[in-house]
Formats: sequence, C-alpha cells, structure tokens
Amino acid sequence: MNYLKLNRFSHHLQVSFARLNVICRSLYKLCAPDELKYRKNIDQVKLSDSSILAMLIWQTEIGIESQRRFCKFFVGLSHSRFNRRARMLLPLMRCIRQAWNQEVKIAGEFLIIDSFPVPVCQPIRNYRVKIFRGIADIGYKATKKIYYYGFKVHAIVSDDGYVLWTPYRRNMKGAKKHNDHQLMPIRRTIESDFSLLSYYNAENNWARSLAGFQQRLEIAILAYNMAYCLERFN
Repeated sequence: MNYLKLNRFSHHLQVSFARLNVICRSLYKLCAPDELKYRKNIDQVKLSDSSILAMLIWQTEIGIESQRRFCKFFVGLSHSRFNRRARMLLPLMRCIRQAWNQEVKIAGEFLIIDSFPVPVCQPIRNYRVKIFRGIADIGYKATKKIYYYGFKVHAIVSDDGYVLWTPYRRNMKGAKKHNDHQLMPIRRTIESDFSLLSYYNAENNWARSLAGFQQRLEIAILAYNMAYCLERFN
C-alpha cells in the first residue's frame, strides 16, 4: 500500500426547503412502517409526518440547537406537540437509514470504525446531573482533556480502498506502532466526517429523554447521509 487515494464528498445539504420537503415525502412513501402511516387520526394532523421530518432535517442544517426556538420561528405547532411528533418518527428514521445502508454500495471500500463523545450536560454538573441515571456515564474527551457525562457513539464510515482497523491517535496507548504514516489519511477522513456530524449537532444533544436523544442523533446522521447521497448520486 504505497498511497491511499480517497474520494471525499462535502456532505453539506445544498437544497431548498421546498426540495427537501419533496424528498422527505418520497422517503415517507417508500420507507414509513404501516403502523405509522395508518395510525389513528392520521388524517386530522395539521402537518404531515413528511413535513415534520423535513423540518427536523432543516433544523440541523441551519444549526438551531434549541427546538423551542426553532418551533417559535419556523413551525406551526407548539413545542411540546412538535416534540411528540418528532419522537414518533424515530422508527421512520431507522427504516430510512437501513434502506440507504442496503442501497449504498460499500463493497471493496474502507470500513472505518471510531467513536465520538456526546455530553448531555456541562462538565461542572457531571456528578450532580440526574438525567440518564444508570444509562450514561463519565468519560474522558482526550482532544479537549476534559471529563464529560454522557454517551459515546460508535460509527462506521465507508470510503474507497481496503478494509482495516482505524489507526490510533498519538495519545492512545500503543499509538507509536499503529500510526503508520500511510494510514494517517484514513484518520483524517473519519475525523473530517465526525466534524461534519458535529455541524449537524450530533455532539450537541441536549435531549432530556432517551427517545429524544436517539431521535436527535438519528436526524443528524440522516441529514449527513442525505447530503452524501445527493452529492454522490445526483
């Protein structure tokens, strides 16, 4: 392996909201489970499920972390109702992700595995916070040299090339023998992808319930993958 040539995509969602709404409507028709599409009183909702999905993706794209603030200016629903509707779409987000996983060809490509921390509170509250008791834990964020309370998300990122383990960072035990200079572009690849996930608020998840946490993480990954697919296949 003399060199690694990687094809990169920007992963920025460069579409209008109207176009995004059309895309989400198509995804809803293709991927939504029957229990969501045919639930009771579905014909009486003010906003369709596909419009809610488009709004959630749009929120991540324009960088508004506070859902309350987003609802105040952009949504015709109360904050509490919008939250309930958003959590109801969690099975839909999973179905879309699984469908795309089947469609995107990754044969003969790198599968890069790494993780990133998702704090759920400020470090000063690590030992006093009550949310996610028994689920979240204290971890260490080596890049900023701070302890955090929250979760660690493990991700697999694909790219053209070979299948290999992720190279170690310099501050990891055993890094010297694993940090081959030929593998460092792969490290930069996944760190670039994680920075883009941060752009979609994957690391700034201030949800107060497990369902809300999962929904916000899923929507960040969905927005990221949608941008990838639109750039790669259009």
